[in-house]
Amino acid sequence: MTKKIQQGFADALIELSIDELVPTKHRAKYGKKYGQILSSIRVAGLIEAPVVAPFKKEKGYLLLDGHLRVTALKELGHKRVICLISTDDEAYTYNKFVNRLSAIQEHRMIMKAIQDGVSEEKIASALNLERGTIRNKKFLLDGICPEVVELLKDKHVAERVFSALKKMKAPRQIAVAMLMNDQNRFTKTYIQALLDATPQEQLVNNGKPKKETPLILARQIRLEEESLALNQDIAAIKGDYGTEMVEVTSVQAYLKRLLGNEKVAAYLQKFHEPIYEKFSEIAELDFFKLKSAG
Repeated sequence: MTKKIQQGFADALIELSIDELVPTKHRAKYGKKYGQILSSIRVAGLIEAPVVAPFKKEKGYLLLDGHLRVTALKELGHKRVICLISTDDEAYTYNKFVNRLSAIQEHRMIMKAIQDGVSEEKIASALNLERGTIRNKKFLLDGICPEVVELLKDKHVAERVFSALKKMKAPRQIAVAMLMNDQNRFTKTYIQALLDATPQEQLVNNGKPKKETPLILARQIRLEEESLALNQDIAAIKGDYGTEMVEVTSVQAYLKRLLGNEKVAAYLQKFHEPIYEKFSEIAELDFFKLKSAG
């Protein structure tokens, strides 16, 4: 029987009174980041909705993400706010994976503000950035193929990585993006090494003529060999992970049932205390959280 996958967020946004929101953390509002958020909302309005969850203990909603945005709205005199409803009320879970905007998310927010009629000058003023920086962010994805955008949409990638990708043809862009994802490396140094290792025929307009000295060729060959070997190792780990998790969870379920028998638990605790303690420890482990933390 196929298990239905629960969505992480509700399909529709909801408008709430700011007074209904119960903060999950307290942060000093006076700082550079808060000033940027305040200025941004004043000029461009609220672009990214705060995330909330229904408060189970009493009326209202837990504010999981967006505390500074909500504080800024209150300071500007707003009484209500559009929110995204999370089906998970554990703030640490949400913030563990979404703690700041990726370059692509930031690009999309800026494009949304421009489409809503906000000028580049106002956006630059709101974010305390140069107009040229806003323009660079606006054109961030020009020349980047859609498959790469999808691969990197939630990754914290340096903007110069996109500049290097634009010098490659689409198939090479995809291969490089997959390689960065597999190795979880999105640095300027790494993308430059991959760009240097890209054959000239895979570059846009064949790129600039390269000086291929024996040393450069040797470095390119070593990089390709190391990347291939690492990809094979990652693929093998991914293949084994599912089977191992099934086995581990089966063992854990058995131990829980075993320790759930009061007579067995009492016997182990009395005559084999080290084994009892180890079994109890395994039975209480959350392997999915351990995997995420790793």
